[in-house]
Amino acid sequence: MLATAGALPAGPEWSYEFKWDGVRVLALFAGGPPALFARSGAVVTAAYPEIAGLSLPEGTLLDGEMVVLDAKGRPSFTALAERMHVRDSSKAARLSVTAPVTYMIFDLLYHDGLDYTGLPYLARREKLEELGLAGPRWMVPPSFGDGPATEAAARENSLEGVVAKRADSVYLPGTRSPDWVKVKFDRTGDYVIGGWRAGARKLGGLLVGVPTPDGLAFRGRVGGGIGAVAEKELLSRLEPLSAGSSPFVAGAVPREDSRGAHWVRPEMVVEIRYGNRTPDGRLRFPRFLRLRDDKTPQECAEEDEDGR
Repeated sequence: MLATAGALPAGPEWSYEFKWDGVRVLALFAGGPPALFARSGAVVTAAYPEIAGLSLPEGTLLDGEMVVLDAKGRPSFTALAERMHVRDSSKAARLSVTAPVTYMIFDLLYHDGLDYTGLPYLARREKLEELGLAGPRWMVPPSFGDGPATEAAARENSLEGVVAKRADSVYLPGTRSPDWVKVKFDRTGDYVIGGWRAGARKLGGLLVGVPTPDGLAFRGRVGGGIGAVAEKELLSRLEPLSAGSSPFVAGAVPREDSRGAHWVRPEMVVEIRYGNRTPDGRLRFPRFLRLRDDKTPQECAEEDEDGR
C-alpha cells in the first residue's frame, strides 16, 4: 500500500508516524529466517543478514522500511545505498558490521496464517505492537495521535517527513491510497533519465524528464549530488542503454543542454531533490538523491507544486 503526497491532515480519525528515509521491505515467514522482498518484488534477503534472527510464526507477513541510522539515530540514505544492491553474502556480512541496518516495522499484513489486511489500521497496529518486536536490528517505531506535534518532532530531529494514516483504513496492496498521506519536508520527485552530458568529470549532468505520449517532457539537467560512487554506478548502467536519438519530446531540450549529449533509452528512474519548478516545468536547484530501481518510468507522475 502506498501513500499519496499532500498536506498534513488533522482530526481524531488520523494517526501519525515518522517517515523514514530508507527502502520499503516486506518480510515473509515460512519457517526459519524471513524472506525479504523489495517493493518491486525482488528478493533482497541476502542484502540484510542482520534480520535473519527475527523469528515469527509461519504465515506471517510484515511491512516496513529498511534504514541505516547514523550516530545521532537518524536515517542516512547515503549509507543505505551501500547495502541495497548487495547480493554477495560475504560482502553483506562485512557491511552489516560497518553499516548495520534497522528494520522499521510499521504494519502487520498476515500473522500465523490469518489475513489482517481487511482490519482497520489501528487494529493492525495494536496486534503488531502485541508481538513485542524489539530486537537488535528491528523495531516497531512509535505512532502518535497529534499531527502537528509529530511534524514538529520530525523536523527537530531532521527526519524526512511524516506519514498520516486514517485510523479505520484497511490495507490495500499495490494501491496508492488517500487513506495514507505522506508529508515530505523537502520537495522531491522521481524522473526518467533520457541522456547525460560530460562536464568536469565524465558524468557532468543527467538530462531528466517525465513520460508523455510524445516522449519525455524535459525537466532539466541535474549535476549536483552525484558523488564518485554514484557516478560510477550511473555510468555503468547508462552506457548499455545508449540510443541513437533523443527520447525527449521534439525540440524540448535546449541547445545548450543537448550539445554533446549521450542519449539513452528511457528506462532508469532517479529521485531528485529540488527547490521548485519554473513556469515551463524546469527544476530549480536540482540535486541527485538516488536511483529508484523500485519504480518504473510509467510510475513517474509529477505532483502539483502544492504537493498534490
